[in-house]
Amino acid sequence: MPKVRIVDIEDRRFRVFSSPTVPGGREFVLVHGIGISHRLFSRLHRVLSAKHTVHTLDLPGFGGMPRPDSDPDIADMARDLAEVLERLGIGPVVAVGDSMGTQWVVELGAQRPDLVTHVVAIGPVADARHRTLFAQAAALGLDSLREPPSANARVLVEYARCGPRWYGRQVRHMIDYPLEQRAAELVPPLLVMRGGRDPIAGPEWSRAVARCAPRSRFVEVPGQPHLVQHTAPRPVAEAIEWFLAEVPQ
Repeated sequence: MPKVRIVDIEDRRFRVFSSPTVPGGREFVLVHGIGISHRLFSRLHRVLSAKHTVHTLDLPGFGGMPRPDSDPDIADMARDLAEVLERLGIGPVVAVGDSMGTQWVVELGAQRPDLVTHVVAIGPVADARHRTLFAQAAALGLDSLREPPSANARVLVEYARCGPRWYGRQVRHMIDYPLEQRAAELVPPLLVMRGGRDPIAGPEWSRAVARCAPRSRFVEVPGQPHLVQHTAPRPVAEAIEWFLAEVPQ
C-alpha cells in the first residue's frame, strides 16, 4: 500500500501517494491534469513502482482536495509543488505530467532544475488549434469517443468532484500558459509523448513543443487516446525508460 501524506501550503492542500522506496531506482513524481486526480495515473504508478520510487499527487481542488479561495496560476502551483517536494524530502525527480499537468511539470523544471532531472509531458496543452474554451471542449468531447469506459467513468466522477467553478478558474490559466516559451527555457531534458489518436494534443503541436526544448525527444504511442498513461501504461513506461537512458541529465 502506498504511503499517503498531506501537505498544506497556505489555503492549498496537496495529497501525495508514495510507493515503497526502491534502492537503485529513480524517484518519479506524477502530476495529473485539470479536473482529474491521481487515479488516472494509478496504472502507470503501478508499472513504474516495480523499479522506482513513485509519488503521485492530488493537487488543490482536484481529487476531493478542498478548493482554495486563492487562484494559483501555473507558476504559483509549480512553486507549491517544489515546496511539497522539499518538505517531504523528495527528489531530484523525473517529473511526469499529463494534459494540464504537463504545464505544471514544465514550469517546475524551468523554475527548479535542482529538483528535476527530466521532464515528461504526456498529451501537452494547449494545442495552438484549441486556445479557446469552445475548442477545448470540442477536442475533449471527441476524445471521450476514443477513451475506454473506465477512463470516461473516472473522468466524469472527478469532474463532478472538482466542480465547474474551480475548473473554470484553472482552465483560464491553462489556455494562457506559454508552454513553448517555457519548454525553450528548460535545463532538464524533455520527453513529449502523445497517443496516436489524441485529438487534444495534435501531432504537429506536440512535435513543435519538443523542438522548442534544448534537449528533447518525441514519442507517439500508436492507436491510443489522450489518456495514454491509463490506456497503455506499459508502453508509456517503456518509452520513459528509453528516454532516461537515451538523454542523460
